[in-house]
Amino acid sequence: MTVFEPPVAFTYPQRTLERARIALLCSPFSIHLFSQMRSSSVSVPTISLSSGVQHGYTIQPLDELAVDNGLNWLIQVGMLRREVDGQGITDSFRLTPLGRQLVEEYQKNPPRQATNSDRLNNAINRWLRLPF
Repeated sequence: MTVFEPPVAFTYPQRTLERARIALLCSPFSIHLFSQMRSSSVSVPTISLSSGVQHGYTIQPLDELAVDNGLNWLIQVGMLRREVDGQGITDSFRLTPLGRQLVEEYQKNPPRQATNSDRLNNAINRWLRLPF
């Protein structure tokens, strides 16, 4: 008889978690977007311009380049991944296990506002693209 154990959540280094938390706090996207990404992929055109505001994904309209840059940074910190179909990479995004963990954390305890220190830390990390 085979005994199945429940899956164990990934464990991440504290620095990785903190960098991803700060990137999430400083992103121009709402937690509602990331909650939606838990169950389905979301495309750049759905997030950009007035569509993003109507869906509650952003507070103000963002052009596609700004959306793509913001989402690509969240890929680099480990929060998101691009969707792939039979033709290759698409313009849609989903949460990674790290992203799911942080979104669940924020749904239980709503995130605080990003501080100036958070914004500076995030800008430095983005500029230097630190790999840790």
